[in-house]
Amino acid sequence: MSRATIKIRDNGSLLVAGDVELVDAEGNRFETKEKFSLCRCGQSENKPFCDGTHKKIAFTDATRAK
Repeated sequence: MSRATIKIRDNGSLLVAGDVELVDAEGNRFETKEKFSLCRCGQSENKPFCDGTHKKIAFTDATRAK
């Protein structure tokens, strides 16, 4: 199995890469590709996936691991 990674993009989405299964709170699976982006701004019309709205609303966050 390949290692999955999640990269927090400054002022943007969460970039997910690798073999992962994305499920909602009820256990329903989302269809995903090998790489996909998850919304962090909360304004995407395609939740939980990013649609680029963060750029239009000037979302800002540059989280760093501590």
